[in-house]
Amino acid sequence: MVLVESIIMQGRKLESALNQALLRLRDTTDNEALHDVRINLRRLRSLLRPLRDTHGAAQLDNAAAKLGRITTPIRDLEVLIIELDQHQLTWQANTRKTELQSRKLALTSLPLLICLPTLLHAWLNIFLRTQHRHTKHRIAHHMNRQMKQLRLALADADYDRHRLRLLVKHLRYVVDTYPQFTLITPAAIAHLKTAQNTLGHWHDHVVWYQMAEHQQDLWPLLPQWRSVIAIAQENAETALLLLSQALSGAGKKHARYHNPDKLA
Repeated sequence: MVLVESIIMQGRKLESALNQALLRLRDTTDNEALHDVRINLRRLRSLLRPLRDTHGAAQLDNAAAKLGRITTPIRDLEVLIIELDQHQLTWQANTRKTELQSRKLALTSLPLLICLPTLLHAWLNIFLRTQHRHTKHRIAHHMNRQMKQLRLALADADYDRHRLRLLVKHLRYVVDTYPQFTLITPAAIAHLKTAQNTLGHWHDHVVWYQMAEHQQDLWPLLPQWRSVIAIAQENAETALLLLSQALSGAGKKHARYHNPDKLA
């Protein structure tokens, strides 16, 4: 029951944090509200993914994933505006702020956004009342699979870096969510975070560059962003190499530790 209580406690905290962030979305001047919504959605999905075959979890996970996809371009625009302000491109930033406010207001009336907290509350109540004989097995199996996928991707020099960024992010969040299920060393976790940050920096500039190619008022930034992308890619490759080395032995220890027969 200790594990179940831990899951319920995390779920209740996420429920509260998500509700607060969703309410803050109505304040169009709050530049962190949408970011906090998305962070809590990712944390919720990390909690849910190993438990998707429990009653109601798949529906909630799908809803959280859909809301994440819907909010991605809005967050990209929000971060772009911050970048433009930092470059003192006031006109370019202001022309996009009106669009951002309009899209944020439309988001607050989205039915999915309104019903998600209800789905989360209902799932927590259901999970609390059901049997949990295989919960440890599910989590251990999921983490082993995540670790294996990432290690294989890191060993493949041609693996798509956008997909690799998501694998790094997924493992990072699930390790944070279920720390009692991993033997990843603190040093390996630090490399995981560094890889996520460097890949995120690279990804942001790639997204902006692709947007700028079709928006003439952003063309003056293309040379600078091209240069930043090249440097960020080099830094990311270095971080990925260090992460691969840190995980090379950790994955084997992790697999031995999480014997499903012992955890069932």
